[in-house]
Amino acid sequence: MDWSHVDYLWIAVFFSAVWTLILTAPIHCKGSIGEQVIAIMEKPQKTQEKQQSSPQMTAPDGGWGWVVVGSLFVSSALVFGLIRSLGVFFVEFVQYFGESAQAVSWITSIGLAMQQLMSPISAAASNVYGARPVVMIGGFLSGLGFILASQATSLLHLYLTMGLISGLGWALIFTPTVASVMQYFTLRRSLAMGLGFTGVGLASFAFSPLFQYLVEAYAWRGALLVLGGLSFNMIACGALIRPLGKPEVVVKTENSTKLNRCSSLLSRIYEGFELSLLSHRGFFTYSMAITLFNAGYFIPYVHLVAHSRHIGFTEYQAAFVISVTGVADIVGRVASGWVSNLCKMRMQHMLVVWTGLLGLSLMLIPVAVVYSGLLVVCVVYGFCAGAMTPLAFAVVPEIVGMERMLGALGLLQLIESVGGLLGAPLSGWLKDYTGTYTFSFIAAGSFLVLGMLVTMTLPYFWSCMAPPPPSPSKKKSQDESIEDGVLKQTLSSNSVPEILCPSDDIPSDKE
Repeated sequence: MDWSHVDYLWIAVFFSAVWTLILTAPIHCKGSIGEQVIAIMEKPQKTQEKQQSSPQMTAPDGGWGWVVVGSLFVSSALVFGLIRSLGVFFVEFVQYFGESAQAVSWITSIGLAMQQLMSPISAAASNVYGARPVVMIGGFLSGLGFILASQATSLLHLYLTMGLISGLGWALIFTPTVASVMQYFTLRRSLAMGLGFTGVGLASFAFSPLFQYLVEAYAWRGALLVLGGLSFNMIACGALIRPLGKPEVVVKTENSTKLNRCSSLLSRIYEGFELSLLSHRGFFTYSMAITLFNAGYFIPYVHLVAHSRHIGFTEYQAAFVISVTGVADIVGRVASGWVSNLCKMRMQHMLVVWTGLLGLSLMLIPVAVVYSGLLVVCVVYGFCAGAMTPLAFAVVPEIVGMERMLGALGLLQLIESVGGLLGAPLSGWLKDYTGTYTFSFIAAGSFLVLGMLVTMTLPYFWSCMAPPPPSPSKKKSQDESIEDGVLKQTLSSNSVPEILCPSDDIPSDKE
């Protein structure tokens, strides 16, 4: 094997390091070019500098928020865009290690499950230390996992490196970055999320043929080395995240200390992980729905390339299927964000529509045995998958409120990790048992349709308009609960908190 591919790794690491220094220098060095660019971008918002020192700050809906959207764009491309394209390595691993499809499927499933299982840790760490250092550490771990995986001698090695180490890095990156974008935007939140997540579709278009070329040129070991170098660029993405205020737990601790100097460790853990959400009816229902979504959503990205080759298409034809899906995904994400900003339809209703269409399109994949027909079905599938994803996250603040949004994202991904862990291995077992991927795609579509039905049981889902704010008496009774205890302390300390969503209500769409 030609080991000249090591040069590609060091080139990627070098550019990543230089980019990180360029982006972080303006943060510490006054008068630099980067700081002048920052000043120009923030000139229309002169009051933003003064507001930055306060613990509570309204979303600017622009300014530096668009840079954070760019960070989400690159991060999502190098996390989920990469996960989607790992199907190229699926066939190589099956042939090299001589293992079953089910055993190889665990590589992606462990990485995805780790990304979701450890999200509460990343959310709690961001609540305490801020998003920037957490994301930068995650970028380092994600790249390290792929570099170590390039030296694998068994599937267990790949489970530990690509699965555990890179998966932990993805967990530290994704949740804090998504939460940072949501904190910067209120009126344009859906559009910002849609634009940020277009990186996934663009990466799906570019990565699949690129990975196929890297595997042919440098074998799978060299290709994994290059992926490790690319993943280090997420360190620079973390450097771009500028906090709007103090970390949430720090604010809560300062407010509560004014009333009670004896703040226990357990209370800080309780606040950091937002464990009160486990008794929140809307959050619990939505978590069950997202778990079902997750069980079926990633199955095509693990087995679609293998399915295409199984029915007789060439390697590059199979890789091009993922690329076409990625282009449709980009269009779907932008279209979903634009339509939701028109406020003609509630986000929860749009989520149900796209999820139902996504499930049906997955069930049609085995029917398309002609290449042109497979491309058409995958275009529909990619568009619906792209339209669904930003809404799945944008709905969370409507259910739990902005103050608990970061903790809610962490807990949500912890719960949904069950679906991500079991979905791909289940489809791999179905393939081993039946000899075809037909039942795998039918199972994936069924999970999504079932999750759609669960979403329809959310409180006030059948209302055409968002419910009115709770009555004063109802709000007073909720202030006495554990769930809103922190809010009560904050009110008594003369700060201005955000409105929390009661357990049976959701706030207005015009948040």
